[in-house]
Amino acid sequence: MYTFDSILGGVKRKAAPVLCLLAAAVATSCIKNDIPYPHIQPNIVAIEAEFQSRAAAIDSIERTVTLFLDEEADITCVRLKSLTLSPGATCPDTAMIVNGLDLTQPQDLTFALYYDYMWTLSAQQNIERYFTVANQIGSSVIDVENRKVSATVPMELPLDAVTVESVKLGGATSVMSPDLNGKTVDFSAPVQVTVSEFGREQVWTIDVTQTDIAVNIDRVDAWTNVAWVYATAEVGKSTGFEYRMSGVDVWTPVPEEWVSRNGGNFSARLVGLAAESGYEVRAFSGDEFTLPEQFTTMNSVQMPNSSFENWWLDGKIWCPWAEGAAPFWGTGNKGATTLGPSNTTPVSDLSSPTGYKGARLESKFVGVSILGKLAAGNLFSGDYVATEGTNGILAFGRQFGNYPTAIAGRIEYTPVAISHYSSGFEKMLGEPDTCIVWCALGDWDEPYEIRTNPSRRKLFDPEDPGVIAYGQVQYGSATNGFIDFEAVLDYRSTSRKPKYIIVVASASKYGDYFTGGSGSVLSIDHFELKYDY
Repeated sequence: MYTFDSILGGVKRKAAPVLCLLAAAVATSCIKNDIPYPHIQPNIVAIEAEFQSRAAAIDSIERTVTLFLDEEADITCVRLKSLTLSPGATCPDTAMIVNGLDLTQPQDLTFALYYDYMWTLSAQQNIERYFTVANQIGSSVIDVENRKVSATVPMELPLDAVTVESVKLGGATSVMSPDLNGKTVDFSAPVQVTVSEFGREQVWTIDVTQTDIAVNIDRVDAWTNVAWVYATAEVGKSTGFEYRMSGVDVWTPVPEEWVSRNGGNFSARLVGLAAESGYEVRAFSGDEFTLPEQFTTMNSVQMPNSSFENWWLDGKIWCPWAEGAAPFWGTGNKGATTLGPSNTTPVSDLSSPTGYKGARLESKFVGVSILGKLAAGNLFSGDYVATEGTNGILAFGRQFGNYPTAIAGRIEYTPVAISHYSSGFEKMLGEPDTCIVWCALGDWDEPYEIRTNPSRRKLFDPEDPGVIAYGQVQYGSATNGFIDFEAVLDYRSTSRKPKYIIVVASASKYGDYFTGGSGSVLSIDHFELKYDY
């Protein structure tokens, strides 16, 4: 294993004996070597940088790495604390790494294993920036790319005497000149400040303008039984909302517990609305109201075959859809049946018109002796694309454009001790297995590709930029019968439009790493999407 420690202290790597012999032969003779080298991609197994905020996102399919940095990091000189490559791989670009990487733009790095492969490193750094003034209406608009700030105040507030209440335009160690914090400033014309950090200077332009609009609704995001309303008004004024169904004369005040305020911004979450219905909402600040804003709620949609009544047997592969019908759910059965029977199977139910109701997911070791792997019992929205050796390639997600608030259902879990593991999970041997059910909504342009091959592994990342909402439940002990569960979806945005829904259930949480207990069983009675809070 090639690590960053070897870069700092002289290159130390474990080379294959045949490679050493070939290198010696080339150096001491002119005998032509016609033996082709294997094409094995060198991978980044782990990477950590100074001032890193969370684990890096490593994509061995696209050969990309994204580092997530704290405010304290100098993104123009990112220094690595550790770098671990796959066995036999080396890094010719050691000088670039040791001296620090300028990740204001993505950087290409070369890694070698018989042949050179290019990886791209990039960084994301979230810096908290703000600018507020007394009596401000709404929030300031901060344009980082063009280094411009704009704020709005009431018409009666003179621009030549605006009190700056708070301002921060750089990282944690930045210094601003002149320092406007707590000062009364003349904004009759735009004001420029210089922000210095890490020996570099940036000039920002701050503009404050007046408006005669006391309160304004910025937008309404209408879901199915929920709507989100966003408005702006002068800081310090009494603010709130009223709403009514279209055609109704009486306005209903929005309860205070539904309203959130942040400076001059305020918003409300309206709940208990009727699906596919028209409504009006208005905002107020003091005694002034906005004109009514109209919106229409969406319909309520459930996932096909959510009670898992439709199954058919394709050879020895159980498929959770009716024969000839379009599938919504997929399983890992295609991979499991290369070495054994299906491990995701239907539950027989005489009360069902099809004879089935529910799914039984069992984790099993498939194979003979050490020639095999743990196949986690699993079920997911999407397709099993292909088997790569003994590994799977999956396409997670089905097209979906609604806004569920939670996924609920009824499940039963009976775990056994973890009996099989892969590298890195040795300490889990003998511990109780854990099941997981999770749901994600995203605005990807295509299904989310999953690869379980350790040399080209790509798994789902809840922090992926395409994720709009995510929620999960997991159980590490027996439920002793069926229980109801609900996983509330945490939304990053109420306005981004979902394109895909991913629902995954597994009898072994770490099944993607072939780790779990052979014999753990997760039974699913049904799934249901909720649309209200």
